[in-house]
Amino acid sequence: MTTMSPLLIELGTEELPVKALPGLAQAFFDGVIDGLAKRGIAFDRGQAKPLHTPRRLAVALPGVALEQPEQKSEVLGPYLNIALDADGQPTKALQGFAAKAGIDWTQLEKTTDNKGERFVHRAVKPGASTASLLPEILREAVAAMPIPKPMRWGDHDYGFARPVHWLVLLLGKDVVEAELFGARADRMSRGHRFMHDKPVWFSTPADYVESLRGAKVLVDPDERRERIVLEVTEAARAAGGSARIDTGILEEVNGLTEWPKAVTCSFEREFLAVPQEALIATMEANQKFFPVLDGDGRLSEHFIGIANIESRDEAEVRKGYERVIRPRFADAKFFFVEDMKQGLASMNAGLATVKYQDKLGSIADKVARVAALAQAVAAQVGIEPEQARRAAELSKADLQSRLVGEFPELQGIAGRYYAAVEKEPLEVAHAIDEAYMPRFAGDAIAPSKLGQVLAIAERLDTLAGGFAAGLKPTGNKDPFALRRNALGLARTLLEGDHDLSLSALIDHARSLQPAKQAQADDAEIAGFVYDRLRGYYADRGVASVQFDAVENVAHHSLSDFDRRLTAIAEFAKLPEAEALAAANKRIRNILKKVEGDVPSRVDTSRFTEPAERELGEAVDSAIADTDPLLESRDYVAVLGRLARLRPQVDAFFDGVMVNVDDADVRNNRLALLKRLSDRLGSVAAIEYLSM
Repeated sequence: MTTMSPLLIELGTEELPVKALPGLAQAFFDGVIDGLAKRGIAFDRGQAKPLHTPRRLAVALPGVALEQPEQKSEVLGPYLNIALDADGQPTKALQGFAAKAGIDWTQLEKTTDNKGERFVHRAVKPGASTASLLPEILREAVAAMPIPKPMRWGDHDYGFARPVHWLVLLLGKDVVEAELFGARADRMSRGHRFMHDKPVWFSTPADYVESLRGAKVLVDPDERRERIVLEVTEAARAAGGSARIDTGILEEVNGLTEWPKAVTCSFEREFLAVPQEALIATMEANQKFFPVLDGDGRLSEHFIGIANIESRDEAEVRKGYERVIRPRFADAKFFFVEDMKQGLASMNAGLATVKYQDKLGSIADKVARVAALAQAVAAQVGIEPEQARRAAELSKADLQSRLVGEFPELQGIAGRYYAAVEKEPLEVAHAIDEAYMPRFAGDAIAPSKLGQVLAIAERLDTLAGGFAAGLKPTGNKDPFALRRNALGLARTLLEGDHDLSLSALIDHARSLQPAKQAQADDAEIAGFVYDRLRGYYADRGVASVQFDAVENVAHHSLSDFDRRLTAIAEFAKLPEAEALAAANKRIRNILKKVEGDVPSRVDTSRFTEPAERELGEAVDSAIADTDPLLESRDYVAVLGRLARLRPQVDAFFDGVMVNVDDADVRNNRLALLKRLSDRLGSVAAIEYLSM
């Protein structure tokens, strides 16, 4: 039975870069695991996971074998006809092989492969001790970590993410001799920089987590995260509200602390007159604070800071947190007030002097194009066109505001506030903000129909203009974010259930562009949108062959496309699907080889075989049944009905030859197959399911 002991490796550093910390810890953990596995060292991973704080990276495994298993080797030598001469004596080739193995040639074994018998050297040597291999495993793990810009310190020629100050390397109760970045392995770690600034001694790896907890260090990032959430939640509740806990900010705070402690703070209520998004952005992005919301989900005057210390004078910590946000809040308030004095009309006028793109004019020119598109789209979806035009005309005004100049992430949001202040209709104000939705991957589309109209118009112009100006993305370069805009357009059309022709929308947008010399055609831009949709549907488990099947038939809109995709997914589950897909593929191949036109009508008087007559009747019946279903776009029902054709299709191909000598009979059978294939492909090109 393999003897195992727990393993602990801790690399102590100066404060590591917070955003890189989880990745560094995972890479360190994976590197150690891979190093053990590569050397055949057995280990019990148990519930082990990467452990880290801002000042340390650690790997703690509950069990690691104390030595490698026996190392077996087999080296193939020369074949007998080369190894031995006519007298059965070793040739120079065999003598050289034996000498390299360090044994006499008579001690070599023989083996046989498909080319004949040959000599082989087999050896077994004891495995090395794990302790002797750990320094190398450690060096390899560190060397493989993703550190783009290593930091150097002192007069050393080595570098790491941050200067290294200590190294713990324990296998069971024993310290493993090793040195890394000038630090010699020991059993001594360090506690919290301020609350326990003294060494922490580990008797065994099993002491690690608890000993550090006693030294005011929570080394388990999951435990720290849970404590942060608990403390922030309770502090917000005590302040009469609920905490807004952004996942990204939570991870950053988790990477900044070893012993998190919530501190409840507040600011002057007068600042609540400022758009709350500006205040939240300042608290979260700049200071890593957690805002407190009231019962209506509005920002309150409270926020929660997370200290990395249990201070004896929490009031001073609170004052510091409150003091640091006040200047930014004051700036935001000043900008907001000055913007309201300026007004949207003045801001809009300034857009004429701001270049959008060399070939596409100013931002004012873009606004005019978006307004025309919004007006046209609104008329098609039942929204008041003039209201859509008004919202579009105001949609970029806030780009000239001081608030957006200081807080770029407030584009649209600031415009919503200014429009509301100026008594624009509430729908218009909200649409100015919603036009930017979805803002990021996973974000929802605009909730209102007016907002969706604006979002569609904005993205249509961006796509048509980008292609017209020759800005189609190449590789990783996408300066106009055309990929993101294409997906946003597609999602808004789909999830908003707008039954609009994508090609017609693109054609209208193209017609408004000033840069016509490099324009792509409608099909290229539409294809670009469908490329984005492919990934969108793949994330939802749609098979690529099903996507291809629908993309390759005519469909009215993306909403229609989605219905067809749902239908083909249901059809693919039917037992008849595979056979009918293969049959339609066969029919298409037959029709491709026909010279000249296939007759458009089927003459039943020319049927000579029972199977073709039965198929003709079945096709007529299926067409009669599916005509109204196609009209109502009940595509699931269409394909379900067509699936019932399988017996007649199978019988036809089993008993009827299509390419007979009689031209009239042959052409009539081709006409029947074309009629069948056209209906089988009325929802999707089902033959793709057979590829």
